[in-house]
Amino acid sequence: MKVDTALMVPLPDVPERARKIEGAGYDGAFTAEIDNDPLLPLLLAAEHTRNLELVTAITVAFARSPMTLAQTAHDIQRFSNGRLLLGLGSQIKPHITRRFSMEWSHPADRMREYVLALRAIWAAWNDGVKLDFDGRFYTHTLMTPMFTPEPSPHGPPRVLLAAVGPRMTEVAGEVADGVILHGFTTEKYVREVSLPAIERGLERSGRHRQEFSVVCPTFVVTGSDNAQKDAAMAMVRSQIGFYGSTPAYRPVLEVEGWGDLQTDLHRATKENRWADLPDIVPDSVVDTFAIVCDPEELPDRLGRRFGDVVDRVPISLPFAESEPDRAAAIVQAVRSLEPRRPETR
Repeated sequence: MKVDTALMVPLPDVPERARKIEGAGYDGAFTAEIDNDPLLPLLLAAEHTRNLELVTAITVAFARSPMTLAQTAHDIQRFSNGRLLLGLGSQIKPHITRRFSMEWSHPADRMREYVLALRAIWAAWNDGVKLDFDGRFYTHTLMTPMFTPEPSPHGPPRVLLAAVGPRMTEVAGEVADGVILHGFTTEKYVREVSLPAIERGLERSGRHRQEFSVVCPTFVVTGSDNAQKDAAMAMVRSQIGFYGSTPAYRPVLEVEGWGDLQTDLHRATKENRWADLPDIVPDSVVDTFAIVCDPEELPDRLGRRFGDVVDRVPISLPFAESEPDRAAAIVQAVRSLEPRRPETR
């Protein structure tokens, strides 16, 4: 199992942070589009590491045209010697229309076409294929020699698609190289909803599960002392409350029989009682969404929950800076987990 960790620091601190991540034995470092551009840090990280994989988790696809993102990703892929994993996400309508002032419609169908557009653009640059992509949402039919970059000797970046609902997850299985499941998920939801959707997408594209990566961010409550564990618990409980209040994530709770919890959490946000969200989340819900354990138990617990399903997992250990050797040992133990995946599609 591959292990990633966050590269979420100011740009001047990226080189040192990236070197530490690679030195600690992580496979990859990820950025996210929150309050900064997710791609700029990866360019710096590429310059100051040799083998570390560079992951966006995620880049908001619909905030950019396929051409502009294809160009940036192509440049980073070449500069990093093929280490980019381009994780894409749709975001939600208010952000796309009101924050980015871009179009929103049919997100799953649009994302499917977006990924196909990226692949058509990269094929034009890397393989000399005439650019002739004419879709429902995107059209790319002009590519003159002056604007054609040098081919990448490493091929195009791998594309990962963030998904929660079955339709977007199915699209990931059809057109992407992998899926990034949401941290707000449970083992039951992954096995009963996400995996069947992936299989349907893979079947449509004629591919096998072995050709596809499942990335699963997982809430973890751990620490080297009670203070760290309490802080981790507070953060996780707050995140579960926040995501649980969102109607789009209600299906995850409903699979567990907790649909009414979403109603209660959503009502609290409408009443501007955001600070109350963590207190509304029961302990049983935290135990189902998160792995709550001592640090050295984490590899075994991850293996038992997702060892036959997940190919890579992002991990953040609260003592990574203060006890780097201990953190590195845990990372290596997780990396040594062997997939128990059956030989099926």
